[in-house]
Amino acid sequence: MRSMNQLGNDLYTGKTSFPFVGRRRLWFIIAAVFVIAACLVPLVRPVQFSIEFTGGSQFTVSGVSSPDQAAATDAVLQVAPGATTKVTVIGENAVRVQTEEIADADDVQAVTTALAEAYGVPTSEVTSSLIGPSWGADVTRQSLWGLAIFLALTFIILALYFRTWKMSVAAIIGLVDVLVITIGIYALAGFEISPAAVIGFLTILSYSLYDTTVVFDKVRENTREDGEISGRTFGESVNLAVNQTLIRSINTTVVAILPVGAILFIGAIWLGARTLSDISLSIFVGTIVAAYSTLFVAAPLFSLMRENEPAIKARDERILAARELARVPA
Repeated sequence: MRSMNQLGNDLYTGKTSFPFVGRRRLWFIIAAVFVIAACLVPLVRPVQFSIEFTGGSQFTVSGVSSPDQAAATDAVLQVAPGATTKVTVIGENAVRVQTEEIADADDVQAVTTALAEAYGVPTSEVTSSLIGPSWGADVTRQSLWGLAIFLALTFIILALYFRTWKMSVAAIIGLVDVLVITIGIYALAGFEISPAAVIGFLTILSYSLYDTTVVFDKVRENTREDGEISGRTFGESVNLAVNQTLIRSINTTVVAILPVGAILFIGAIWLGARTLSDISLSIFVGTIVAAYSTLFVAAPLFSLMRENEPAIKARDERILAARELARVPA
C-alpha cells in the first residue's frame, strides 16, 4: 500500500488522478440531492431559533448543588402551565432557563421564587432578563446583512484577485452549497440556531473561502501555463490542479476538525458543556462540507463555465484532434 507521500507525489505529477472534472455530472447530481434534502429538513423537523431571535424570558440560577434540569422545568410550569422551556447547565453549579415571554412582573417574581426553592438557593442567586421580539428581529436582520455583505465582498475580492468573474460565481455557489447543507444537518440534529451558531456559520464560510482560494490559485497557475505546446485540455488542467491540492485539503480539514471535534464530543456531549455545542457543531459539520464543496462543486463548476469560451473550446478541440491523429497508425 502506497504511503501518503507517494500518493501525494503521484497526484501532483498526474500519475494518479481522481476524476473531479471528468465525472462532474455525477458530483453535481449528488450535490443537488444534498441541497434538496437539506431544504426539505425543515418540513420534517422545523428549524429552531434561540431566544435571541424569537424573544422570551431568561432566568439564570447560580450556586446550585445539583443542576437537575427537570427541577427547573417543574418550577416554571408551576407559575406558567403549558410554557415551553429550555434548560441548559452552565458549568458545574449554574442553570440557565429560557421560556416564552413572561412580561408580568408578579409572574417573573413567582418564577424566580419557584426556581430558588427548587434548587435550594436564595432568590438573590436567580437573575432574570427579558428579550423582546424587536431585539430578536434586529439580531435576525443584522445576521442576514452580515451574510449578504460577506458574500458581496467575497465576489468582488475573488473577481479582482483571479481576474475573472466566473471564479467568483463558482466560489459563491460553493459557499451557498456549504451553508445550506450545514444548516440542514444542524436542524436535523435538533440544535437551535443561536448567535453563536451564526458566528460558526460565518466561520465555516471563511474556511471554505480559504480552501477554495488555494485550489483556485493552483487552477489559475495550471491554466495560465497552458499554451499550444501543452497536451492538456482546460478541464484536464483544472482536474490536475484539484488533485495536486487534494492531500493538502485533506490534511487541512483533518487538522481543523480535530480540536473542534474535541470540543463537540468531549466538552459538549461527554462533559455536558452545552454552551459550546451550537458553535462547535456548526464549525465541525461545516468544515467537512466545505472541503467536499471545493473539490466536487466549485472547481468542476468553474471548469464547466470556462470550457465553452470560444478560444478555450477551439484549443481543446485541436488537442483532442491531435490525440486522435497520434493514435492512427502510420
